[in-house]
Amino acid sequence: MENIDLQILLKLGISAVFGLVIGLERELKRKPVGLKTSLVISIVSCLLTIVSIESAYMFPNSDKVKIQMDPLRLAAQIVSGIGFLGAGVILRRGNDSISGLTTAAMIWGAAGIGIAVGAGFYLEASVGVALLIISVEVIPYLMKLIGPKQLRTKELLININIKDKKHIDEVIGFILNKRYILRRIRIKDLSDGGHLLQVLIAVDYRESTTGVYYYLSDLKGIQRIEIESVG
Repeated sequence: MENIDLQILLKLGISAVFGLVIGLERELKRKPVGLKTSLVISIVSCLLTIVSIESAYMFPNSDKVKIQMDPLRLAAQIVSGIGFLGAGVILRRGNDSISGLTTAAMIWGAAGIGIAVGAGFYLEASVGVALLIISVEVIPYLMKLIGPKQLRTKELLININIKDKKHIDEVIGFILNKRYILRRIRIKDLSDGGHLLQVLIAVDYRESTTGVYYYLSDLKGIQRIEIESVG
């Protein structure tokens, strides 16, 4: 095989390895975009970059045909096109919270790594993959240990059915006494005469969701509790 063919295979192989690393990180977290998707994005981005660069030199200017091509014109469209995939994994939940932004960013990152490898920037792509993994795995962990208090909390959305509205103040007072951060509160009258208290609180990341449930379920006047972790 010619040297250029070996280089192309090497680029595709390296991009596949880097895509595997990114996809494995998402797969372990059970995210919508996992191993297969990241591999496809990284490999195809690399392939399109190779085609774009090689095509620019395959059709040089001649006396009969004047063709001028930007070596990275096709690769530039990858960045725009990958936005459709990114938009598909961003979801808005019923509680108005947004999820999938990190996965969308990782899709964009996998495409960027593929382009870098296809253009021959092996070292830069390697450092890029390492920094991506550090950014989504190591940095958040360190922030929970030594970061500001706001970064060492998790959010819980709690729906509480209360029979008598006089117990609403007791529940809110209990939350404040426990030093939970009250982000949002919503009170709704139900058709059966009861009341729905919906609160969004921030608690220490080490505090278990079941622990919060046990604390609240012991209060008087509470009929039903539903707790969802949103961050």
